[in-house]
Amino acid sequence: MSPEFLLTSLIIVASPGTGAIYTIAAGLTRGSRASVLAAFACTLGIVPHLIAAMMGLAALLHASALAFEIVKYAGVAYLLWMAWQTLREQGALKVETQADPRSGLRVLTDGIAINVLNPKLSIFFVAFLPQFIAADEAAPLARMLELSGVFMAMTFVVFALYGLFAAAMRDKVVSRPAVMAWLRRSFAAAFVALGAKLALTER
Repeated sequence: MSPEFLLTSLIIVASPGTGAIYTIAAGLTRGSRASVLAAFACTLGIVPHLIAAMMGLAALLHASALAFEIVKYAGVAYLLWMAWQTLREQGALKVETQADPRSGLRVLTDGIAINVLNPKLSIFFVAFLPQFIAADEAAPLARMLELSGVFMAMTFVVFALYGLFAAAMRDKVVSRPAVMAWLRRSFAAAFVALGAKLALTER
């Protein structure tokens, strides 16, 4: 495993994005268990993009303007919906006072959807990973799976650390209504900004 791949992947994973923001929100309002679940969900959301890349569907997404736009604007709509739910105290920043299986399922489905509806992940697997696969590689698909596995493991660990840190601050934050109101507005604005960024993204 090349140091260049590990360093580049770490920079990409650690950069604040929808998955990181969602995981932090889950930790703040639902606790450590939910933060780890959110990190797992966001990591699981990478799998369809990996499969698409291996089957050549990502190349189609990259080549077809219509396909890319459809997935992109579905992602934008979902992020705007997340922002609205956050402001209504029903989404990522809904405070949970006790464990609820339905809440865990919600964390899981939202986390997966956030990454599934991000077309740039498919393009990432097509454009980024091949740079670290030698032209004379005997088993390129196996090598791609190996690199993808490392990237996903890194995603889970970094996101979980973000979430657990947020969960550790939970009691100090949730007990202050003014702080929670500020956080809701900030997270909603972040989801809107990420949606706008995605809307302006070109193939």
